[in-house]
Amino acid sequence: MARARVLVVEDEVVVALFLEDLLTESGYAVAGVVSHLSDALSHPPDYDLAILDVHLNGRTVFDFAERLAARGTPFIFATGYGERGIPERFSDRPVLQKPYRPDDLYRALARLAAQADA
Repeated sequence: MARARVLVVEDEVVVALFLEDLLTESGYAVAGVVSHLSDALSHPPDYDLAILDVHLNGRTVFDFAERLAARGTPFIFATGYGERGIPERFSDRPVLQKPYRPDDLYRALARLAAQADA
């Protein structure tokens, strides 16, 4: 079975590296790491799910999230504001509260898997 490919959308290098390590250790393949909204929007859709930092270099990621939702691509938000920083239209999406621990990521990934199975 092929490993799920994850696009990491994160503008903090240390956090992106941390995510890459955690994803690889837990059996995922990293399809790419982008740090700007324009790069996320132009990235080929060669991934199965995405982890989205809500604020990228002063811009929000919600336009990209809309595109993912329209394509049916599962995603997780990562933000220091927690769920209160997420618009109502995305209230059903998993949220990682920064700073997060590996177990927080694994729970969010499990929630994505459960939503996909539903």
